[in-house]
Amino acid sequence: MPTVYVLNGPNLNLLGQRQPEIYGSTTLADVERDCRATAAELGLTIDFFQSNHEGAIIDKIHEARLRAQAIVINPAAFTHTSVAILDALNTFDGPVLEVHISNVHKREGFRHHSYVSLRAEGVIAGFGVNGYLLALQQAAKMVG
Repeated sequence: MPTVYVLNGPNLNLLGQRQPEIYGSTTLADVERDCRATAAELGLTIDFFQSNHEGAIIDKIHEARLRAQAIVINPAAFTHTSVAILDALNTFDGPVLEVHISNVHKREGFRHHSYVSLRAEGVIAGFGVNGYLLALQQAAKMVG
């Protein structure tokens, strides 16, 4: 079965607690559960990971080079700041799908720029945590 890495950036460990008016009440554990169920239905295996540390995310991207066929990434605040994550993603040969829970284009101006989008085949934003499931559906089509 194809493997998809689902990577999550800083503060997503507080999903469901932090700014629920923007991000909702679903926790990251709920997202992982739903991703695992969707992946199983799609014939995918997932490696689900979250870190508040840029280097740990980069290490997972490097690991994905050898173990995954696609990456779904919600880089959170690193979206707007991390050339290092972009550089790591550029070493990955499979599809990269960028996910944002909120519609970043309706928010502060600095959120309108994404380094990750320079590498991503597609961006899903504004569909809440359902964006992860949409990304997995697309990943399955791309690697299947």
